[in-house]
Amino acid sequence: MTPTPDRKGRAARRGPTRIAVVNWRDPWHPAAGGAERYAWELARRFAADGRRVTYVTSRAPGQRRRETAEDVDVVRLGGRFTVYPLVLAWMLLRRRSFDAVLDCQNGIPFFTPWALPRGVPVLCVVHHVHDEQFGMHFPGWLAWVGRLLEGPVARRAYRRHACVAVSPSTVRAMRERLRWTGPVYVVPNGVTPQPEVSVPAGDHLVCVSRLVPHKRIERLLDLAVRLRVPVHVIGRGTEEAALRAEVERRGLGDLVLLRGYLPEAEKTALVAGARLHLSTSRGEGWGLSVTEAAALGVPTVAYDVDGLRDAVRDGVTGWLVPGDEDFADTVERALKELAEPDRRPETAAACRDWAARFDWARSAARMSALVDAAVRRGTAYSEPPEAVVVRRDGHEHVLEGPVRDEYLDEGGAEPVREATAVERLLGWAGGWPR
Repeated sequence: MTPTPDRKGRAARRGPTRIAVVNWRDPWHPAAGGAERYAWELARRFAADGRRVTYVTSRAPGQRRRETAEDVDVVRLGGRFTVYPLVLAWMLLRRRSFDAVLDCQNGIPFFTPWALPRGVPVLCVVHHVHDEQFGMHFPGWLAWVGRLLEGPVARRAYRRHACVAVSPSTVRAMRERLRWTGPVYVVPNGVTPQPEVSVPAGDHLVCVSRLVPHKRIERLLDLAVRLRVPVHVIGRGTEEAALRAEVERRGLGDLVLLRGYLPEAEKTALVAGARLHLSTSRGEGWGLSVTEAAALGVPTVAYDVDGLRDAVRDGVTGWLVPGDEDFADTVERALKELAEPDRRPETAAACRDWAARFDWARSAARMSALVDAAVRRGTAYSEPPEAVVVRRDGHEHVLEGPVRDEYLDEGGAEPVREATAVERLLGWAGGWPR
């Protein structure tokens, strides 16, 4: 049943909230990555809480057009580019069928506000800013179109709604590179609980990543040659054939092992036994593989770039490569530090502690709170500052957006100060460490 406005103009919900989660791919798509994990983990938990959830996405060859998984209705429309107009048309035909929409932007959003009644709140989920990546994947004219859609067009389309970023550095990138002025809230990735594994420490390094241009996996070849340390690369992608050819051409088959897809148990054992996890990406929204490695007690060396500078606590759960330092130099320095007495177990404990702060159930609860408050208020929009520490009955809470507005409207609470970046990320006052 469609919500009707109450006397204050807010949406009075009747029956289960109906949510559309719109994402470029689903987690079973052969090119699925962290963005798909994020969208699906939220969608299935929304459904488990009694909401009616439809996951609208593209269709890979061999996939069904419609199916139900974990009580989520999955609708697949179109391919890599055609999915955008087809989803927009599909939403237009069902414009009164949803109470709220999570519009997940993987470079280009779906512009669902164009197809929905004004009173249906939209939360545009942004993992990271793609402006620099468009030129790596597309010809100049098409890259220009991508940057236009991601920036000026999206700013106008979502001006009455709100965005959700997965990390504070994504928020900064949106403000600085996309000139985004509207509200942006933070709901981080979770971490899937890792099994207890007892794996002897190996002498290898590991990298878990999609093999696509902006991940810059080719940089690991020179590192392996310089340090003479085996590097296992787990993952698939469009660059796999070129990487294999280069490894063969340079005779590095004994040092750089491209493992492709691995079953979860085998991947976990290989990561857990590594001395370091590596990320050569030029930018992420977060870096899911980083926290998954941390959950196994394995620190990461990564570039000091968007997303990764949030996922890695420099000097505590890993090492960030400064802009003027070579990647191999930082890896070598990290290996020397880990060789010191007590340093490895100390780092492993810090990694596990950090990873334990991220949980898909908590992330889904934070997004659910934003969605429910937006539905009740009839809008996801809220004036900055987006996140504040609020005190009530002697307890402090980190709140933002419509959740904060409702909390303050109830009375008896007072804003104390603006939340720090780490407090926004974790969702509680006090930050890191606990």
